[in-house]
Amino acid sequence: MAQFYNKLQTQFENVMFEQDDSHMVLNFGPQHPSAHGQLRLVLELDGEKVKRALPDIGYLHRGIEKLAENMIYNEFMPTTDRMDYTAASSNNFAFAHGVETLLGLEIPRRAHVIRVLILEINRIMSHFLFIATHALDVGAMSVFLYAFKGREYLLDLMEDYCGARLTHHAIRIGGVPLDINDKWIDDARECMKQVVESTNLIRGLLDKNRIWRLRLENVGKFSSQEAKDWGLSGVMLRSTGIKYDIRREEPYAIYDELEFDVPYTDSGDSYGRYLLYMEEIYQSLSIMEQALRLYKYTDTPIMAHAPNYISSPKEQIMTQNYSLMQHFVLVTQGMRPPKGEVYAPTESPKGELGFFISSLGEAYPHRVKIKAPSFYHLQSLEEKLVGHYLADVVTAIGSSNVIFGEIDR
Repeated sequence: MAQFYNKLQTQFENVMFEQDDSHMVLNFGPQHPSAHGQLRLVLELDGEKVKRALPDIGYLHRGIEKLAENMIYNEFMPTTDRMDYTAASSNNFAFAHGVETLLGLEIPRRAHVIRVLILEINRIMSHFLFIATHALDVGAMSVFLYAFKGREYLLDLMEDYCGARLTHHAIRIGGVPLDINDKWIDDARECMKQVVESTNLIRGLLDKNRIWRLRLENVGKFSSQEAKDWGLSGVMLRSTGIKYDIRREEPYAIYDELEFDVPYTDSGDSYGRYLLYMEEIYQSLSIMEQALRLYKYTDTPIMAHAPNYISSPKEQIMTQNYSLMQHFVLVTQGMRPPKGEVYAPTESPKGELGFFISSLGEAYPHRVKIKAPSFYHLQSLEEKLVGHYLADVVTAIGSSNVIFGEIDR
């Protein structure tokens, strides 16, 4: 078996790169800590300069799309946590948003407000993890500690809401499972102060740091046309001068009622992307503050009323026979959406995350296809790493902010 594998390995490398005695073929990963997951990046090096690069994925493949087609809709929701596990609720919402669009559900306003709070908390959590690992890759150890300190307050806030810190399952099809209270709101405001403090500290260390800028500027640089050709989204797209954010272009929840800026720059490089991630943290805090104010004037249920698709509130299930039977059927047999197809995009912390769902009117979806931003961002490395030095490969991978849970899906 080992001989067979080695033969395949040799064939694989020979197909990718013509033999050149003056060049070296290097496997970067799939266990390298700076690969940000199970990435095998095969590099052809001339000295320390990259001549060719080929991302090799599949080491973390779990068949999540096929799992979705073999589970009822509600059963699949916790599985979405495992995609971008640095911002699990963003995946929960993206799938719920797709199913709700397919069903034509009207989501209660209070649920929208709570969802926005959860989504922006997840966005900041993801951004803190990005800057922590990216800085550690480049050599800034202390930034890793400061970022994780700020992130810890957000994890505590999520734990107070849903009981989980990593894989939240904090959003349901039709709304949210839990309401928030005054103590949670007070804790959220205190958390926001700590986030500002941590973000300011990190920016003070890095924004004008000569070494940081030398390592990031002009590395992994894209033009706006290249970004569109590669299908980039999120910060990767906005760093090339294209001011595109799905929360603005195709608003969902209550984002069309909120005031926030869409940061962008035309630098197109790793340093520009770093600045945008930092600025987005401030914008998310502003959105959270507006959502907390809106919550006080919002008095609606937290789950949609749609007996054919959504279980009744627990009080009704415990006291009314019809609600109990309806709940039993939905849990054991699943909802049956109408026939049709839908694609509903959302703005996840890393870019455009959307679920294409095809329904034949059965309890199981006929087809589920996930458009994940990291998949598109990773493929661009094949072209953009060429010409850079080996040390810059780490910087380029880090600033693309890929996560393999949503690549090897």
